Amino acid sequence: MNQKEWFKEAGFGLMVHWGLYSVIGGEWKSKRTPYIGEWAQSYFRIPNEEYHKLASVFNPIFYNPEEWVLMAKNAGMKYVVFTAKHHEGFSMYRSKVDKFNIVDATPFKRDVVEELANACSKHNMKLGLYYSQDLDWAHPDGGGYLLGRTNGGEMSWTNDWDYCDTSKKDYSRCFENKILPQVEELMTSYGDLLLVWFDTPKTISESQSKQLFDLVKHYQPNCLVNSRIGNGVGDYSSLGDNEIPEEYTETGLVETPTTLNDTWGYKSFDNNWKSADKVLEIKNHLGKCGINYLLNIGPDALGRFPAPACDILKELSKCNK
Repeated sequence: MNQKEWFKEAGFGLMVHWGLYSVIGGEWKSKRTPYIGEWAQSYFRIPNEEYHKLASVFNPIFYNPEEWVLMAKNAGMKYVVFTAKHHEGFSMYRSKVDKFNIVDATPFKRDVVEELANACSKHNMKLGLYYSQDLDWAHPDGGGYLLGRTNGGEMSWTNDWDYCDTSKKDYSRCFENKILPQVEELMTSYGDLLLVWFDTPKTISESQSKQLFDLVKHYQPNCLVNSRIGNGVGDYSSLGDNEIPEEYTETGLVETPTTLNDTWGYKSFDNNWKSADKVLEIKNHLGKCGINYLLNIGPDALGRFPAPACDILKELSKCNK
């Protein structure tokens, strides 16, 4: 069975959003964000000089990738998609390209992606990696600057609080100096990957999307690439966040990313959890539509899945026996 056929039959996967944003859990200087947790830096407009200090206290001593993988597997999930780098620009693996990563910048000093890849291999779970190829708030030339504000004017796509003059930004410098070499690192360091999950193609050009796609295929010809690489490139379609169509008749590979509560990255006060029954209802509906169900959990700063999320996974495992 080839990779595309396997992905089509898999049907159900776990997405994990984890990064420095988990340290603040949606709160900053006595204020709470009403939006998703991983966008906290943009919502609060936290300068990199302050935000990057979070790395000095990021020490997820309870991180146990085998526990994550087994919970997902027992719940009927067939693959894991993990955030190697989100919009904040912080890498959850050891990157030689940028020292702003979990090994070089934190007291934890462990390569989270490597350990997760090993756990997936041990328990026959396929691994995919999320990588924010356009937005990067740590880089002065990170993308998104062509669009201005988003989410009702509350947040900016680009870092325009540190790098205010967007007319001086040139995404091609970020693309050449950080994006391409980091994706090359991911393609050559963690074994065979099921997929690469790109996101928010707001600035990337058609030629850059194709160049990135070709880079992935050069090192891993069987690795799938989602449509959010941009410009009509990719092997399969990613629907909108939490998009659950009433019906779907298109052919090809399709996946919808969804949250288990209302956030992707950890937010301590978001307790609007879906029940196990609701998850099964969505899973069965999407399955009938031929759409993969990618269900997200955001671990806390210590590396733990929130207790309600663990309870839901345990309920799902009972139904999966």
